[in-house]
Amino acid sequence: MDQLGIGIVGTGIMARQHAAVLAAYHRSRVAGWTSRDPGSARTAGLDEFGPAPVHGSLTDLLADDGVGAVLVATPDHAHAEAALAAVEAGRSVLIEKPLATTVDDARRIRDAARSAGVTVMTLYNHRWVPAYWQAHERAADGALGRPVLAYARKNDTLFVPTEMLDWADRTTPSFFLSGHDLDLILWCFEDHVVEVYATAVHGVLRDRGIDTPDAVQAQLRLSGGAVVTLEACWIYPDTFPTMTDSFLELVFSDAVIHLDRKHEQIEIATHDAYAYPRNQLAGRVGGKPSGSIAGAVQHFVDAVLDGHPPIVSIDSSVHVTEVLAAIDRSWRSGRPVDLTVETD
Repeated sequence: MDQLGIGIVGTGIMARQHAAVLAAYHRSRVAGWTSRDPGSARTAGLDEFGPAPVHGSLTDLLADDGVGAVLVATPDHAHAEAALAAVEAGRSVLIEKPLATTVDDARRIRDAARSAGVTVMTLYNHRWVPAYWQAHERAADGALGRPVLAYARKNDTLFVPTEMLDWADRTTPSFFLSGHDLDLILWCFEDHVVEVYATAVHGVLRDRGIDTPDAVQAQLRLSGGAVVTLEACWIYPDTFPTMTDSFLELVFSDAVIHLDRKHEQIEIATHDAYAYPRNQLAGRVGGKPSGSIAGAVQHFVDAVLDGHPPIVSIDSSVHVTEVLAAIDRSWRSGRPVDLTVETD
């Protein structure tokens, strides 16, 4: 197979961003879409990604022999249903993060993929940011010593839960924001979480009718003894110069790594605002999509066509969901969660 036809579940912001990558990459094409209302304004402009039918159901999309794989770009809570249907139809699947929002769903996807012999990869695209990749390579050679401590902050402006998402009340800042950080830390430390304790703060969003925490802070203990703190907040003022404030610290016995992505080598001041435009995750160079999202999507295409395992394994994605779910259980109960008695 020289080119992989991919059907996209969803027509929103991320679906279109991924479609642009698929349309520009010589080894892939957009083979179809699903939309709850194929004739609505929601599907306008999809033809810019190539001639592909818009189906009213996932069943119709999977009946198309030209669809060799599926990309799930729905709201987080709808990942599992679409992913399982695609896997059961014998299709490999690329899923926007997180893999699923419940542990049972994550494990069901993993088990179904193994039974079907197909590739499933979660789009933890931050692994393709050059600085994060370099951090992983430096940690992997052992010269930095043993992992000791990690701190990750990923905080969004109020725009995200109040305007960008219409389903913020069906997720939490940890599930929406901390997954990338957790995936990166466990990848660099080559370890897993055994205990979780978290606290949450409510108020700002509830006052706006959105029942989800304003902020969550979690402390994790890893099997090797290292301690990790994850911070996720999404009530920054919209005047903040970037939509996301992102910082990661990795402390080893013989070294420390700081990865600060608050601003990404460019600052722009106009008469209206001072901004730090984002460019490491998504951008365009020479008219084609660039950045870590493009790198991750292209890697999935190559993995399916060439028959090699993806860099983001299904087991690592299941564990990330296990930890994120434990964080939510911990702040809800006010108690620590022991993962050693809960994981397979």
